[in-house]
Amino acid sequence: MTSRYWSPLINRLTPYIPGEQPKQQNFIKLNTNENPYPPSPKVKEAMIAEMERLRLYPDPNADVLKEAVSAFYGIPVDHIFVGGNGSDEILAHIFQGLLKHDLPILFPDITYSFYPVYCLLYDVSFEKIPLGDDFQIKIEDYFRTNGGIIFPNPNAPTGCLRPTSEIRELLSKNRDSVIVIDEAYIDFGGESAISLIKDFENLLVVQTLSKSRSLAGLRVGFAVGSPSLIEGLERIKNSFNSYPLDRLAITGATASILDRDYFDQTRQKIIASREFMSQKLQDMGFVVLPSKANFLFVRHPYHQGKKLQQLLREKGILVRHFSDQKIEQFLRITIGTDQECQTLLKTLQEILYDR
Repeated sequence: MTSRYWSPLINRLTPYIPGEQPKQQNFIKLNTNENPYPPSPKVKEAMIAEMERLRLYPDPNADVLKEAVSAFYGIPVDHIFVGGNGSDEILAHIFQGLLKHDLPILFPDITYSFYPVYCLLYDVSFEKIPLGDDFQIKIEDYFRTNGGIIFPNPNAPTGCLRPTSEIRELLSKNRDSVIVIDEAYIDFGGESAISLIKDFENLLVVQTLSKSRSLAGLRVGFAVGSPSLIEGLERIKNSFNSYPLDRLAITGATASILDRDYFDQTRQKIIASREFMSQKLQDMGFVVLPSKANFLFVRHPYHQGKKLQQLLREKGILVRHFSDQKIEQFLRITIGTDQECQTLLKTLQEILYDR
């Protein structure tokens, strides 16, 4: 559909397509990388206590949440940006305010598919850098003149992680442009690049509470970087929406950050389930990429990815399939509860061998 009332920009856009969110409740949902465990009980307690104050506007700076992030990572409050409808809106501010320059920005050819959408929306020139044959980001390919660099670590949808030593090397080779490390999945086995902030004023690290803290429905993210980068994001935010986080979001997110024990318990469960799933899928003949995320990226040498996705859906299990030619035989499988993982494995066994 088109409309004569649309601006030329709308006709150029190809919007991001999120994973399926079915209306029925009878699916095992392993397609959108949601946490299988509920948020910390302290989140509910804090949000209920905040209900009576909903008549009041929230703190536009979300200072209490910034202080919680500051204490968790041991970084100054002026190095933290909090706001946005999840980390996606923070990324939108970054593309518009920090990555729009004369030179093209660089990101992998297989990565978070919102990046090219933002580039088209904000008229940011870009160049896709091919992954290696092993689907790994090759850091040396980014040692070149650019208008900025962005990629997830671990990468999505592959789950592959680059160590902080390589991130440091990348920063050392690119001091004249902003380097954005999108750490949506870092808590499932990686080391955050936040530790490098003190040494590189051009580094910006973005995280979300959607994955490891079970708050996908609350939509909260934050960024960590030098005060100059944070000030740039604050200017964009306050020119767009000075109240991006509501009272419940600030309160719930803060309670989640403060409950370290629950955070560690649930993420360790997911890591253990991921390693179990990875081995079992390999035993069934799947090629499984090494993952440090809360999902696995897999393909079977004798079964088409799209067909497997459809057969699983018919049996009540949702997984993600991507149409890009380079990865069209792969499925991205979110790590669920132990019971959900066992059901998936049993169903795959029936599809592959018992038909």
